[in-house]
Amino acid sequence: MAIARLMIQANGYTALSFRDIASTVGVKSSSVHYHFPTKGSLGAELARRYTEEMDDHLEQSLAMSRDAGAFMARYTAVFRAALANENRMCMCGILAAEHDELPREVQLEVVRFAEVNVKWLARALAIGREQKPSAQLQSHALAIYAAVEGAQLVARSRNDIMVYDRTIEAYRDNGLLP
Repeated sequence: MAIARLMIQANGYTALSFRDIASTVGVKSSSVHYHFPTKGSLGAELARRYTEEMDDHLEQSLAMSRDAGAFMARYTAVFRAALANENRMCMCGILAAEHDELPREVQLEVVRFAEVNVKWLARALAIGREQKPSAQLQSHALAIYAAVEGAQLVARSRNDIMVYDRTIEAYRDNGLLP
């Protein structure tokens, strides 16, 4: 699973190969197929686990501090860490870019990842601003999610993590991020 995740983060879903996974791990391709009969079942499980990991991370981040700025710093650090790991992408971000090529079960998990992110971002934005309408918080949260994924994509395309850092700082300076 770890190898498959890194492969997707580096090269996307369409480049994922059971043969390459097996070769890297040192097993036969049939061993991978034993656990995941289809590429779609593997992709869906990878995305499901990735979403659960992010959900856990966001839960811990919000528990660590009730400060929206601190939460956002930890949030953007997750996306930065992927770039710092050999210029990789958020796994569900790269999967989203390949939406039309994904089996339905993978598409659903990618959508769930976005929903989990937006939910947590809205909760963080509500800290100290509970009077703000829920729809406004959701809209702002979606804008943050899209902006952070976009900053990561642009930085990756330039193979320059500093592009990500400068973009995130610009988001803070201009009020998108607390």
